[in-house]
Amino acid sequence: MSLDLKTLQADILRISDIYAREHGIDRDKAAVGDWALLKVQEELGELVAEHLRMSGRARGAADAGKLGDEAADVLGMLLIYCKAADIDIEASMQRKWLHWLKK
Repeated sequence: MSLDLKTLQADILRISDIYAREHGIDRDKAAVGDWALLKVQEELGELVAEHLRMSGRARGAADAGKLGDEAADVLGMLLIYCKAADIDIEASMQRKWLHWLKK
């Protein structure tokens, strides 16, 4: 299955709204962008913890599936943040990274 970032971002935003509603998360108390950026940091910390377990530098069983799940959480929260901060992530990726493929 191929993913495009705009479609993925729209799906992630819908899922985030459902999750917040079902778990009583009030994202209106602070700017959504602020909440999303803090969640990116939280999820990145969880990814680092799984990485450390995978490399034998932390307690607990290594689990490649959990490592992938945490990477997905980082990407999902980053896409939510980009929407809240009015960042066109596709255009930004083109400008910052993909232009190198045209050289």
